[in-house]
Amino acid sequence: MGNDAITPREKDFSQWYLDVIKVAELADHSPVRGCMVIRPNGYAIWEKIQAGLDRRIKETGHQNAYFPLFIPESFLKKEAQHVEGFSPELAVVTIGGGKTLEEPLVVRPTSETIIYSMFSKWVNSYRDLPLLINQWANVVRWEMRTRLFLRTTEFLWQEGHTCHTTEAEAEEEVLRILDLYADFVENEMAVPVLRGLKSDNERFAGALRTWSIEAMMQDGKALQAGTSHNLGQNFSVPFNVRYQDQQSQMQYAWMTSWGVSTRLVGALIMAHSDDAGLICPPRLAPLGAVIVPIWSSDEDKAAVLPMAQTIADALRPFTGVKVDDREQMRPGSKYAEWEQRGIPIRIEVGPKDVAKAQCVMVRRDTRKKEFVPIDGIANAVRAEHEQMQRDLFQRALDFRTTHTREIDTWDEFVAWCGAAQGFGLAHWCGDSGCEAKVKEETKVTIRNRPIEYVQGTKKAEPGRCIKCNGASAYPVYWGIAY
Repeated sequence: MGNDAITPREKDFSQWYLDVIKVAELADHSPVRGCMVIRPNGYAIWEKIQAGLDRRIKETGHQNAYFPLFIPESFLKKEAQHVEGFSPELAVVTIGGGKTLEEPLVVRPTSETIIYSMFSKWVNSYRDLPLLINQWANVVRWEMRTRLFLRTTEFLWQEGHTCHTTEAEAEEEVLRILDLYADFVENEMAVPVLRGLKSDNERFAGALRTWSIEAMMQDGKALQAGTSHNLGQNFSVPFNVRYQDQQSQMQYAWMTSWGVSTRLVGALIMAHSDDAGLICPPRLAPLGAVIVPIWSSDEDKAAVLPMAQTIADALRPFTGVKVDDREQMRPGSKYAEWEQRGIPIRIEVGPKDVAKAQCVMVRRDTRKKEFVPIDGIANAVRAEHEQMQRDLFQRALDFRTTHTREIDTWDEFVAWCGAAQGFGLAHWCGDSGCEAKVKEETKVTIRNRPIEYVQGTKKAEPGRCIKCNGASAYPVYWGIAY
């Protein structure tokens, strides 16, 4: 069942995505090119994402702080790879208060440099470490091609920054956060992810190593849902983040950074929604249920509305709920509107239902209808939420499984690229030049090296690189990415 306001996915996936955002009232384009206005429905989802991640981050010992939006231009130049990686995307302020600034200020594209200038003041002894800081903020990257939630000039995000005494401790932190991200995306967003190590060509500018979680959207494209970077000492040296160790020797700290952004809202949309609109996992839905009372007379209304309120009162202790008692709209129009907005459960109650002390419960993703006794509605909705959460994850996992293909030869790889839908699992020799040639010829990139191979928890599967036929220890994931 589709919707005339929404372009079918099969016809034009990109337009379908924008149509869903529009009808679900998640976001809109702003007067500033490339920027978006996040509407209340979209921001409510982001707030739930933020709350869930913030709780997990604090449980691992991190504290929230806030750092300035403006960064002295000279700070970015202290780490060569970092400034080279971000220079095409920088927004620079040269005038303030009507006067030319002595030093231009960069509107933060990421906060490593401004934060580490402060870390150099705060870190003096091994007793000060580990230093575990997180920030919720907005950043600006002057993107040439933008798309709501996925890539915008300004976006919201979370960025963690930490200091450690050893590389091993920093790597442990990086992997802890990678697992935290994967846990959230899979259990709260119901989106399966692949954890792995980025290639050198795809790693964060200035990082020693970058780990990522990669998700598959319904068009078969990959979306990088989160990254965790081991920065080594690449920033501690230029920013002089040093500590005195237990032998009274001065050492440079080992540092990490990691983050996710509002692109997670885009991932949620593209992983689950259908041609009728948004489908939102219950754990992130702004409302867990909407109640639509149905009446055709004042007498019916007097009986139905109190019952609708009774149902709402039963649900409020564990989920957001709304009684849609608007008189200017027919029930069918209300059903369509709440379907577009992705509310997990719709409850219908009319005069006949009141007489039988029951209501009709409808699930958004399956449109399954069932009659539920009023006195059992709370347990029924709670159970349906959990089942829907599991079903959405399983559906997305099944889709990824059927759209992941093992590839052994270059000819087979090229043919797969032509139809590129999903992940290709193919060998790579490890040479950055070889990887660059594949990207140039096919637009396909390495999404990541599977974590189980990198860490040795899965036995190596030697093979030959699909491009140069060089030796390869294990296959990696390839795909076309957003």
